[in-house]
Amino acid sequence: MKNLKTQSKLVIFFLIFLNIFSFLSAKNIDKFSNSKDLSNYFSGVTAINDNQYQTAYKYLKNLNNLEENHYSYSQYYLYSLVTLNKFKDADNYSRELERKQLDNFESNLVSGIYYLKNENITKAKIYFKKLKNQSQPGTIQDLLSASLNSWSNYNDLSSALSNLKSLPVRFEKIKNIQELFAYCQFDSEQTDGMYKKLTTDPKVNYSRYYFFHANYLILKGKEKKAKDILHDALDLYPTNLILNQLYKDLKQKEKNNNQFDCKKTNHIIAEILYIVANGLSSQTNYIASNFYLNLAKYLNPNFLSFETLYAENFEVLKQYTEAKKIYKKIKRIGSDYNWYASKQIVGILKKQEKKDDAIKYLKEAFVKIKNPTVYEIFDIARFLKNNEQFQDSINYYSNLIELIDKKHNLYAKVLDGRGVAYERTNQWKKAEVDLLNSLSVSPNDAYVINYLAYSWIEKGINIEKALNMLKKANQLRPKDGYITDSLGWALFKLKRYEEAKKYMQAAVSLMASDPVINDHFADVLWMNNNSLQARYYWNYVLKLEKTEEKLKKQIQYKLLFGLKS
Repeated sequence: MKNLKTQSKLVIFFLIFLNIFSFLSAKNIDKFSNSKDLSNYFSGVTAINDNQYQTAYKYLKNLNNLEENHYSYSQYYLYSLVTLNKFKDADNYSRELERKQLDNFESNLVSGIYYLKNENITKAKIYFKKLKNQSQPGTIQDLLSASLNSWSNYNDLSSALSNLKSLPVRFEKIKNIQELFAYCQFDSEQTDGMYKKLTTDPKVNYSRYYFFHANYLILKGKEKKAKDILHDALDLYPTNLILNQLYKDLKQKEKNNNQFDCKKTNHIIAEILYIVANGLSSQTNYIASNFYLNLAKYLNPNFLSFETLYAENFEVLKQYTEAKKIYKKIKRIGSDYNWYASKQIVGILKKQEKKDDAIKYLKEAFVKIKNPTVYEIFDIARFLKNNEQFQDSINYYSNLIELIDKKHNLYAKVLDGRGVAYERTNQWKKAEVDLLNSLSVSPNDAYVINYLAYSWIEKGINIEKALNMLKKANQLRPKDGYITDSLGWALFKLKRYEEAKKYMQAAVSLMASDPVINDHFADVLWMNNNSLQARYYWNYVLKLEKTEEKLKKQIQYKLLFGLKS
């Protein structure tokens, strides 16, 4: 019998095969010149779907004359060429499609971008114009078509703004961003005001555009004003990667690498392509996201922060080797990016079940930081706590307490983190003090309320007080399974079994595969004289992979002897 992993791979391949087949009629299959072509086609498309671009290229490059009957072939072949940074080859292939009158949106986009990059705006315009007839109204393609045609056909601010009115109504926010870039490109007196208007919109997180504002001021020689803007922005977004790195570079008077220049149309279009790539990534369309992202990187290779999305796409796809390669490249941008990339690599190591390697890697990365910020210290403390390195985490949390005051946004979280670490090392008195102090600073933190109250319940102390606290936590987070479970468990401890059942049932529906919650529900069922159901849930817990050995032994005892009332 094949193992489950092998079976899963076969199922996935079969589904991809069916997906490919849906594009092909029996008539079209007959048009493959031979079985080898058919095999290469299927292998290439399967590789694309698996985000193995080098493999896809190997299979697809040897195929000819498939475009007429297989649109997906030309599309996927272009995806592989662009993602492998073979832009000259991509343009050559796009123009080959044009000669065959088989050009499509992707091929004309590639050629237009290629000529724009090579400063042949006349040719770029020809291909951008073709996009109009190859995109459906209101789609991403429609947005790109309108944007590219707008930015390749203007002479002054007035004409640029007029052109941008053609952008689809659905993409109003992206239109606002492009209008901002128009003001910036023509160095209008209104540019500063437009930046402030966009970045202070309370409905949207436009943190990225503080970076563009500061960068614009740096290019104009107004570094002090840029620092002031970044300082204010970091009050709102203290952990923002791109803002922190630029602010640090300015403070240390490091050379600005001109990552973004609004006077360069290439940079503006690169940002538009990045926005599209980011949107597609959030929709889990990683193939298309990587395609547009690589076009963005091609137009503006200096903007290395594009690489963060690229690495994250590969990480989500479990292409860990490729993701780690990109993260190591990101490290070179600056110290903040170095720490971010280190944390991401550590996350991958944990996903690969290399916990010890992950702990060692992050500790070594932290030691290399010359002057760690409070946020970096907090990162290492939280990581160590979450990975059961409790005493080490306590040391870092204690260090933080000395560096910040009660007004700092991390203060309550530091006390909470240290309190949890104290509790897990059987230092309950210290834990209780920290958790109570955390709540005195942040009284509506449902998770801290839950942790303290649940701890009291488990220790059999302050049960009534814990119950009232958990009711409050449940009101704050009614859809949180752990908090709902805690409330039900408090009622159970108070022998209010019928009330407990209601909350435990809700907790199970929210966290169906959690061993402890299912065990609690079984206990409640037993005390409500539902012994058959209780045994069902206890047996279910025994089958769950996450069930710890200690809990298994407790359940085996319950199955034999039940619970005492």
